[in-house]
Amino acid sequence: MFAPGGGPGAPHCPVLLQETMQYLAPERGGLFVDATLGLGGHAAGILEASSETHVIGIDRDREALFLASERLVSYGARFRAVHANHREIGRVLEEAGEHRASGVLADLGVSSWQLDTAERGFSFRHDAPLDMRMDRDDKNETVAALLARLPEEEIARIIYEYGEERRSRRIARWIVERRKQGKPVTGTRDLAELVARAIGGKRTDRIHPATRTFQALRIAVNEELIELAAFIETAIDLLQPSGRLVMISFHSLEDRIVKRTLRRLAGQCVCETRVPVCVCGARRVVEILTRRPIVPGTAEADENPRARSAKLRACLKLNTRRTMEGTDPSSDFAVSLH
Repeated sequence: MFAPGGGPGAPHCPVLLQETMQYLAPERGGLFVDATLGLGGHAAGILEASSETHVIGIDRDREALFLASERLVSYGARFRAVHANHREIGRVLEEAGEHRASGVLADLGVSSWQLDTAERGFSFRHDAPLDMRMDRDDKNETVAALLARLPEEEIARIIYEYGEERRSRRIARWIVERRKQGKPVTGTRDLAELVARAIGGKRTDRIHPATRTFQALRIAVNEELIELAAFIETAIDLLQPSGRLVMISFHSLEDRIVKRTLRRLAGQCVCETRVPVCVCGARRVVEILTRRPIVPGTAEADENPRARSAKLRACLKLNTRRTMEGTDPSSDFAVSLH
């Protein structure tokens, strides 16, 4: 039998697997969508929970999709793989002839397999071209192309906003100076060394000084935060009553968007306190199952250091009717401000 995360090649241990199964509850049977399939560890757990489960696995990385399909081949027609962005979940289900799902899972961010594949350019542990695209079939720019084109101010903004790097302006200035000298940054080691020199001083952090910069550029080139809230809303629209959504994030900005969106769809106004009338469209269509984010235990964090920043949030869809016009003051679910 296929063990969750097992299969050919190197072992793959999906983050927060037991907690994901607890909140997703696949033993109920039905259709589940793994919107970020990766190597299929979570999907295997869903399929093993009940012989009545079916999984549609979506991933924008065609190479990962191929490996996951090989690992899940023993489940036959109960598993279908689709090459697409998770934001296309509505189209994927429509083309599959499906209208409602029992559960949806999205494990955001870059996978360990992508980080460990040197030529993908995600990690400075290997010397490789600065690519970082999750979908290499996509026509989006590589990180190298991005750094060769963007003005200094925009590079600084990306590194500060997505990487929360305080020295973003200095790093951007060094990148642009190299470009002006006719020596643009095109490799992972080159960028990592440049960032380390730009920051200067003694290393006091446990992480490499280029970690935040690499994270920021990866998020930018893959447009990871774009339409994340819209994806959550679409996924909930596609759930049947009592269906469940599980979101796993690894970045504070991702988690903030997930938290805010779930609160709004649980009927809690998330408008700024100075706004006199609710304009956020809050409406009670879900029940939040995780009042606080679920994080890996000590054993998992020690075994898989990359899992340490993971946060899981989950909700259950209520049996209510949701409209697209926003909050109706006459509705039973009208929202009180703050």
